[in-house]
Amino acid sequence: MALLQISEPGQSLDPHQRRIAVGIDLGTTHSLVASVRHGVAECLPDGNGQVILPSVVRYLPGQGRQIGIEAQVNAAQDPANTIASVKRFMGRGLKDVAHPEKLPYRFVDQPGMLGIETVQGVKSPVEVSAEILATLRFRAEDTFNDDLYGAVITVPAYFDDAQRQATKDAAQLAGINVLRLINEPTAAAIAYGLDNAAEGIYAVFDLGGGTFDISILRLTRGVFEVMATGGDSALGGDDYDRALADWALAQMSGVQTETAQDKTRLKTAARVAKEALTDSASTSLNVELTSGRLSVPVARADFEGVTAALTQRCLSAVRKALRDAGLSKEEVKGVVMVGGSTRMPQIQSAVGDFFGQAPLNNLNPDEVVALGAAIQANQLAGNDSAGDLLLLDVIPLSLGIETMGGLVERIVPRNQTIPTAMAQDFTTYQDGQTALALHVVQGERDLVQDCRSLARFTLRGIPPMAAGAARIRVTFTVDADGLLQVSAKEQLSGVEARIDVKPSYGLSDDQIATMLQDSFATAQEDMQARALVEARVDADRMLLATRSALQADGHLLSQDERAAIDALMDALQQAIATESNAKALEDQTLALAKGTEAFAAERMNQSIQKALAGQSIQNV
Repeated sequence: MALLQISEPGQSLDPHQRRIAVGIDLGTTHSLVASVRHGVAECLPDGNGQVILPSVVRYLPGQGRQIGIEAQVNAAQDPANTIASVKRFMGRGLKDVAHPEKLPYRFVDQPGMLGIETVQGVKSPVEVSAEILATLRFRAEDTFNDDLYGAVITVPAYFDDAQRQATKDAAQLAGINVLRLINEPTAAAIAYGLDNAAEGIYAVFDLGGGTFDISILRLTRGVFEVMATGGDSALGGDDYDRALADWALAQMSGVQTETAQDKTRLKTAARVAKEALTDSASTSLNVELTSGRLSVPVARADFEGVTAALTQRCLSAVRKALRDAGLSKEEVKGVVMVGGSTRMPQIQSAVGDFFGQAPLNNLNPDEVVALGAAIQANQLAGNDSAGDLLLLDVIPLSLGIETMGGLVERIVPRNQTIPTAMAQDFTTYQDGQTALALHVVQGERDLVQDCRSLARFTLRGIPPMAAGAARIRVTFTVDADGLLQVSAKEQLSGVEARIDVKPSYGLSDDQIATMLQDSFATAQEDMQARALVEARVDADRMLLATRSALQADGHLLSQDERAAIDALMDALQQAIATESNAKALEDQTLALAKGTEAFAAERMNQSIQKALAGQSIQNV
């Protein structure tokens, strides 16, 4: 009797042809690894059957370390060497950490990214994250008894370039080949779209331990188009814990957190109380501190009251994302809840009330991101030959370069689908200019000073030409991971320069979250400022051109004509220095332009006469 070779449709027939690819959710409080097995995405358990790995690393004297549950259990005994919620420090400097005094760690303010002093020396957030990633890698390799081909790692949608690069660095340190970085809400949408064959417009509400994301997606069978994204990279369950802990301390006078152990114990007690309030209307927060025992009854209404501002921050980001997508909340077919913090009753009710429908909770909110990443990894590894998954992600903030006067010329607009390549032509400002300095910035404001600097580089070797003659094409290429490469090429000579944007770490933690808000709040002011700067640049250019013309052909003018032009130039120079109204400055520039029209005509006549000198009518 002949045997049939049976396999999942579209999957590799031969086991040896299959590449081991996984999806990793590197979370603030918990991390998971998932893979597609037997045609189904599932989270991989450890030796004890636990799929969730607490994102906690404890460094021991010598070279030893504890990772996961073991480290979490011992956190109160050794808080300074037990690093939790390290994701919040990725790509950040010490000045960007809110209330470092409330944390039990010994921070080191070093150039670039902050460090954390441990018994094994100073550890960067990248090194700590690498320990977690390596543990998940070993779990996957033990499960399949084979080497890992690669992984898709998820990041919050509002992670900036520094945070994304830090995540890739951590994966490289852990020996993981990164197939793709994808946004957490997008990964969740992949899991929901494929598992439920969902179609239409969906909102993905992702509230984790340390970050919040909201994405608006259009789901069609096999196509996931991100229409808009928003969120806050410094808002999550940790903040709810901290708010509850601060409130509890305020209820009992004389009890304070005096040591690092106190801070860790109080945070743990607050988290336990928060989780208890998910299923009951009241509980108590009990913890033994150095200054005495803290015992406070907590009602669900108390917890909701002290965290109301945090919940409103979530809803504000949702409104912005809907506005960016050009949609009303009534057009949203369903709201997918992702992240363990969405279990809080106040979040469930706030989201339900806002959208006017019960949110979707039919997939485990802790696991859904890792499952979606696993589906994407399986396809990128080439295991799903029949897969028709198309992922269309977007960038959260606009990218551009600085132009004359400190203005921003946006080249890649926010919510642009990635990967993408967009270009724009620029020219030189001065005669004979042989180099061009390029300043790459990110943000929504019109002035460079209000945006975030990403990188600087210089294009050299431009042939000397008249101002405005050179044609320099600046190209922005954003890859599928959301990482940026910028190139500049002078079209006539072919000289070229490029830079891979490796942003300096140490960026403001709430900067991205407030950039869009600032852009809306100051839109009118920015427009006026931009108009004034543009008017000044035009005026400077007019003065420069006039001076060059006078130097070359000033002899064509009579004394009175020269005096009149000089007077117009002096008036324009004065206006550039003092005028704050763009229209008035434009009028002065126009006056000089009109005042030099006769001179320009004389110069043209002279040029024609020179060109025709000695020529016969037949030659002409």
